[in-house]
Amino acid sequence: MGTSRMFRIFVVLGSAFMILLIIIYWDDVGASHLYLHAPVSPGPRVPRPPPQPKPRATRTPSFLNDIDAFVNQFLEPGTGEPTDTVPVDSGNQSEKSEERYVPRREWKIHLTPVAAELRERQEKRRRLLQEVCANDSVAFPGKNRSFDDIPNKELDHLIVDDRHGIIYCYVPKVACSNWKRIMIVLSESLQQEGAPQRDPLAIPRDLVHNSSMHFTFNKFWKRYGKFARHLMKVKLKKYTKFLFVRDPFVRLISAYRNKFEMRNEDFYRRFAQVMLRRYANQPTPPASVDEAFALGVQPSFSHFTQYLLDPQTERDAPFNEHWRQVYRLCHPCQIQYDFVGHLETAEEDAEHLLRLLRVDNVVDFPGSQRNLTASSWETDWFGAVPVEARRQLYKLYEPDFRLFGYDRPESILNE
Repeated sequence: MGTSRMFRIFVVLGSAFMILLIIIYWDDVGASHLYLHAPVSPGPRVPRPPPQPKPRATRTPSFLNDIDAFVNQFLEPGTGEPTDTVPVDSGNQSEKSEERYVPRREWKIHLTPVAAELRERQEKRRRLLQEVCANDSVAFPGKNRSFDDIPNKELDHLIVDDRHGIIYCYVPKVACSNWKRIMIVLSESLQQEGAPQRDPLAIPRDLVHNSSMHFTFNKFWKRYGKFARHLMKVKLKKYTKFLFVRDPFVRLISAYRNKFEMRNEDFYRRFAQVMLRRYANQPTPPASVDEAFALGVQPSFSHFTQYLLDPQTERDAPFNEHWRQVYRLCHPCQIQYDFVGHLETAEEDAEHLLRLLRVDNVVDFPGSQRNLTASSWETDWFGAVPVEARRQLYKLYEPDFRLFGYDRPESILNE
């Protein structure tokens, strides 16, 4: 009788002990399972030697005590999960041998290497970023802060594709619509009749800029909680990071043309009316953009530059993303970008990047047929802007000129 009672006591104590271990394990690691958002497939699988038997551990697994080790094991290339699920074919396999399903991990085989000049171009651009960020004579707000010091709301331009291990910082007015389309195709976040959308140009424009279509760094807090910033840094270390830029003054002209020379009710109410009241002697501007266009009332490019230089503008709200400086959108001194594309060399850079990412068999970069703003137009556009205002505007955007290798526009600044 005593032995039976003692056995029951041991069973109860053992059960309690196991429950305690489960609680401790879940508290330490359970939230980290959220990290397994999707498998990373940065390239073709490389055959590995058969695993050697390992001695059985005699202590608590290291990932319980080391979050880095736990997360990293799920971010290693070739985690064993295919990018696509191979469809089941119930028909005659021999009759469909020529229609064999080829998973996206079967990359293109290139017979020629990437041109040396393209590799050197990227090396030069990356090196310039490092040099300017290390140069104490080039100062701008936020340059010397750490990544941890960047507010979460300022990380909303970093789009993450976990399927291929890619991070893209989008810059408005620098082909960002088409690069967002590329990211939607790669992440397979848009389905068409039950299958992922494969054609970038078939993605409607309203969906391209819909925030729900993109998983950005500023969404990490909601999904990962206290582990968010740590996971961001892990992915920044392991993923391929890229951005595209263009001449800063040409980008401003493009933004003005797109938002104020075309009918845009939102931008008219939020910005154009302010410019008309402050700088165009229009105390009661037209109530709608249609009424303004009918009356021929709109802010000039000179009014736009006045708005950018007015200290009151940033006191009211940060610059809109379409004219906010790239260093404020993408944080190039805190994030070591692997690829820096220029709109001026967009076709070559896009082809090089997609090949570097090993997704050039999945998607092609769609060429733009729209009327692009040309650098040669700068003199005409700035003709009505006072020289002193041009120089102040250059100081405002000088960090972007310096960081990304654009020449100082002497002909505009020294008239």
